[in-house]
Amino acid sequence: MTAIVDPINRFARKVPVWLVYLLYALPIPVQFYLAATGAMGVEPINALEREIGQITLQLLIIGLAITPLRRFAGLNLLKFRRAIGVMAFVYVVVHLGIWVVLDMSLRWEQMWGDIWKRPYITIGMVAFLAMIPLAVTSNNYSVRKLGAATWRNLHKLVYPIAVLGAVHFIMVQKVWEAEPLIYLAVILTLIGLRYIPKQKTSGATVKG
Repeated sequence: MTAIVDPINRFARKVPVWLVYLLYALPIPVQFYLAATGAMGVEPINALEREIGQITLQLLIIGLAITPLRRFAGLNLLKFRRAIGVMAFVYVVVHLGIWVVLDMSLRWEQMWGDIWKRPYITIGMVAFLAMIPLAVTSNNYSVRKLGAATWRNLHKLVYPIAVLGAVHFIMVQKVWEAEPLIYLAVILTLIGLRYIPKQKTSGATVKG
């Protein structure tokens, strides 16, 4: 394992964090271009909304995977976690913006009604609102101001956020599909891995 992980860790140390922002910013205009040029089928707005939403979930999953990968595999990608979280928020804002502007055409009264009447929209909105304090505090100043322990506890909100996001994805389909269920299973697994007790090495000595 070490022979595989060590080169990856060395390579990761050389990769600048800004590259994560760039790589995940590029798909946004590409997806809009595909939707505008008819490459997303007969319902491009719905397809665009779904694609951006899925990338949001994928980013949340990647962020959740970083700690278990470090703990169980020795793969250290912690330097990228903040960028991944910030980009997840960017994608959820774009996802919401597509719904507000393109799907609902700024019909605020109808949107407000749908938030209360349609559970999948309610769940999605709760997840979005919960992401706001995480995005606002994703900086060194907030860590110093809140204190490391409080900051870490606040950012544990990502666990229910990811679960809500997956449930939202499942409910949007209106029929049972395997893909959204797999997303939820992966998220629950990654969260569960955090609660596996750490193995303690024995410090006992053998008496002669």
